[in-house]
Amino acid sequence: MAGNKSYTIVEYFGGDDGYRCGYCKNQIGNFSHGMWSHTMTVQDYQDLIDRGWRRSGKYVYKPILKKTCCPQYTIRCHALKFQPSKSHKKILKKMSKFISKGELPKGEDNGEPMDSGCGEAGPREPSKVKCPAIKDIQNEVAECPAIIEGQTKAGDAAPTGSETSQKDPVSVPDVRTAAAAPKPGMGADPSRPPCRKAKDLRKERRLQKEQIRQHTDGVSSIVSPAQPTPTHTNQPKPLEEFINESLPENSSHCLEVRLVRSNPPSTQFKASFDASYQVYKLYQMAIHKDPPDKPSESQFRRFLCDSPLEAEYSPDGPEVGYGSFHQQYWLDGRIVAVGVIDILPTCVSSVYLYYHPDFASLSLGSYSALREIAFTRQLQKQSPKLSYYYLGFYIHSCPKMRYKGQYRPSDLLCPETFVWVPIERCLPQLENSRYARFNQDPDAGDARVLKDVGRALVLYRRTVMPYAAYSRKRKGSSDETEVQQYAGLVGQDCAERILLFRS
Repeated sequence: MAGNKSYTIVEYFGGDDGYRCGYCKNQIGNFSHGMWSHTMTVQDYQDLIDRGWRRSGKYVYKPILKKTCCPQYTIRCHALKFQPSKSHKKILKKMSKFISKGELPKGEDNGEPMDSGCGEAGPREPSKVKCPAIKDIQNEVAECPAIIEGQTKAGDAAPTGSETSQKDPVSVPDVRTAAAAPKPGMGADPSRPPCRKAKDLRKERRLQKEQIRQHTDGVSSIVSPAQPTPTHTNQPKPLEEFINESLPENSSHCLEVRLVRSNPPSTQFKASFDASYQVYKLYQMAIHKDPPDKPSESQFRRFLCDSPLEAEYSPDGPEVGYGSFHQQYWLDGRIVAVGVIDILPTCVSSVYLYYHPDFASLSLGSYSALREIAFTRQLQKQSPKLSYYYLGFYIHSCPKMRYKGQYRPSDLLCPETFVWVPIERCLPQLENSRYARFNQDPDAGDARVLKDVGRALVLYRRTVMPYAAYSRKRKGSSDETEVQQYAGLVGQDCAERILLFRS
C-alpha cells in the first residue's frame, strides 16, 4: 500500500439474531457479534483473538457468552512448557506403530474434532455481507486522504517474500538391540539376578541407546553405565522425541508434513488444491453427514482457504512469515489430513482440521494438535515472543470439546477483563455455571476499553477519519450506538487502528 502502510478494514454486523448451535443443536440458541474483514493485519487479529474473537474465512465473530447456549472461552496453551500426557503419548505411539508396521487401529476414533467457525459449530454466513460494495477498497485506501490527528496506524507492511514450503518428515531411522542378559547375583535364588529399581533399568537402557547412536554416527567414545550424565536423569522426554520416535528404515509408510501458504496462495497450495478439497469433501460427508452436494468447492474455498490476513514478514519474526497457512499431512505421496492455521506475532492459532475418514482411528485431531504445538516451539526459536498455541474455543458445557483442556499448562480468557487465568482455577466455576467471570478481583475491569468513541477510526467516502469527525459530517446520524458497541468489543488498540467502513 501507499506509504508502506497496512490497514485492517471491517464491516460490523452486530449480534442480535440467534442461530443454530452445532454443539447442543439448539436451533436459535447461539449468539455472536460478527464483522466482515476485507483485509486485516496479523497484529490486529492477534489483539482481537485476545479479546475473544475468532475467524471463519474472512468472517470474524465473537460469541456472546452470557447469552449463547454453549459459552465458548478462548483457550491457549503454553507451548514451551507443554509436556504430553499419557493419553497424548498413546496417540503418538499409535501413529508410530502405524507408520512402522502398517497396522491401522481398529474401530472409530471417539474423537476430538478440531472445531472451527465453519461447519455446524460456527456462525452462519451473515446475510448482510455485500463484498462488491467496496470493491478494491484496499487500493482505494492507499490513495485516500486522511484527516487523522495524533493517530497511529497499523505497522508497516513487510515486503513480499518468496514462497516457502516446509517439509518435516516423521520417519527417522532407528537402531535396536536386544537387552543384555542379566548376570547372576545373590538373593533368595542365587541363580537369578538381584532385584533392581525400575529407575536404574531405565537409565541403563538410555545409556545403551546412546552408545548405539554414537557407534552408528562414527563416534568412538564410550559412556560408562556407572556414570550417567545428569541431563538424562531428571528431564522428562520432550514432545519432539515422541513425534520423531525412531522407526526402522523399512517402515511400511512414510508420513510428511508440508507447510504451504494459503493467502496469498503459494504455488504448492495451488498445485494441491484439488486433492485437499477432495479430502475435505469426504470428511464433511463422513463426519458431519453432509450430502454429497453440500461441501461445495466454493464453501471450502470461502471457509478454509480465504483469509483476511495479509502475508507479513519481520526481521524478528519466523522465516515463513506471518499469515494463514495449511499444514498438509502427506502419507505415501497423498494428502490424508490438513490443519488450517494462522501464524501470528505471539502464537500459532489453530483454525480447523479435516482428514480422510479412512484414517479416523488414528486420532488425527489430537495428533495434529501435538504436531502444531511442536511447530510453535520450532517457530519460537526464530521469534522469541511467539510462544503460545491457541486451540480456538474451550466449551465446558459440551463434553466432547473438553479435551482441549488436556493440553497443559493452559489458560482461559476472562470474558469481562480479558486477562488470562490458569484453567485449573476456571474449571470449578464452570462446573457451577455455564457462564463465569474468571478474574477473581471484583474491582478489575476491561483495561483496554475505548472510553472516547470519537477516537475510533472509520473509513467514509474513501477518507480515513476519527468517528468524531465523521459524526460532524453526518449530522443526525443514528449509528453512534452501533459504533460504541463495536468499539467496546474490539478494544481501544484495535478501535484506534482498524478502519470501520461506513457507507
